[in-house]
Amino acid sequence: MNNFDIIVVGAGPAGLLAAGRAAELGAKVLILEKMYAPGRKLLITGKGRCNITNSAEISEFIKHVFPDGRFLRSAFSNYFSEDIIELLQRFGVESTLERGGRYFPASNKSLDILNALLDWINKLGVEIKCNQRVEKLLVENGKITGVKASGENFAAQKVIIATGGKSYPGTGSTGDGYELARQAGHTIEKPIPALVPLETKGSMAQNLQGLNLKNVKAVIWVDGKKAGEDFGEMIFTHFGLSGPIILTLSRIAVAALQNNKKVEIAIDLKPALDEQKLDARLIRDLNEQGKKQIGNIFREWLPASMIPVFIEKLQINPEKECHQVTGNERKQIRNLMKDLRFEVSHNRSFKEAIITAGGIVTSEISPKTMESKLIGGLYFAGEVIDLDAETGGYNLQIAYSTGWLAGNSAALQLNLQNME
Repeated sequence: MNNFDIIVVGAGPAGLLAAGRAAELGAKVLILEKMYAPGRKLLITGKGRCNITNSAEISEFIKHVFPDGRFLRSAFSNYFSEDIIELLQRFGVESTLERGGRYFPASNKSLDILNALLDWINKLGVEIKCNQRVEKLLVENGKITGVKASGENFAAQKVIIATGGKSYPGTGSTGDGYELARQAGHTIEKPIPALVPLETKGSMAQNLQGLNLKNVKAVIWVDGKKAGEDFGEMIFTHFGLSGPIILTLSRIAVAALQNNKKVEIAIDLKPALDEQKLDARLIRDLNEQGKKQIGNIFREWLPASMIPVFIEKLQINPEKECHQVTGNERKQIRNLMKDLRFEVSHNRSFKEAIITAGGIVTSEISPKTMESKLIGGLYFAGEVIDLDAETGGYNLQIAYSTGWLAGNSAALQLNLQNME
């Protein structure tokens, strides 16, 4: 049997941070990775650019985490955004700060992030074995003794599960960690896709396919009640809606759809203008260009590809002259600009979800160590835990912080045991 101090299951960001920190404290560490190479999912984050982390303070950061960001206060206090930025810098990766507090590598290459983390753990002597699917936890008298992977037993005093969730299964995240946690008696909150595009009814979104909108507001309605909103960028697709603000609101949408509730997304195309100011602008433009056809003046109000959709929705003659537009027609134009509504029919699958909501319930994990409250020597890190966040680098920071804390706690506990 192969003997190690600590085994980390999964070579994503959480697993790499856990292994590196444990090795820094002198532990003999093995990473078992199911895929043929480490960090497959990390490479596709941020569309290949990798949104490393966010500049928000801890108190602000936890507001962007669900279902309860307060669980992470200890993890963030021990290892936070400035720590991962400094680690990457040590291994040659410079970071740049962009809008919304988002940090990216100056090179815009996620591969640089992965290579830096691999350089770090390699220098610390961490061993990685790929193509190794962990199928069983080895437990005696309520304590971890190792794992069984691909038919072979590996002995260890501590095991850290950092297998990710179920999103982007092609990268190896297929929910293996949930099954391992169940073996240990842990409760799993049902995993659902999060930060996921939404499918809509009708052909309106399809007719707008490829149109990217910036500085708009999206409001989500569940059974006729406002359930959330976000401001920023979105895109129309052949199936419905996507882009940052849609992904942020998708968590509410998916949960509501699972409960068979009616979900609608309303797009405010003119969020800087309230209805009164927008009406005043429409009146001014219609009066000043009274002889122009309404189809032409729409070009001053909307992106070109949106004009046919508006004309069809409004049932207005595009050749109608502006001075002939009635007060009721103007009201309809204004309402549509402030509330372009889409009914959501489905969410896209885990294959297109950036992250997973749900996972191992936090009440069964110590927030100060990331150790299981049920099995001694078993730790959890990253997306396998029931924690997910909005876009903006928040989810990767959860992975780094929980990974570092799990590795730190496991190694320190090991050192204490060896001293006894």
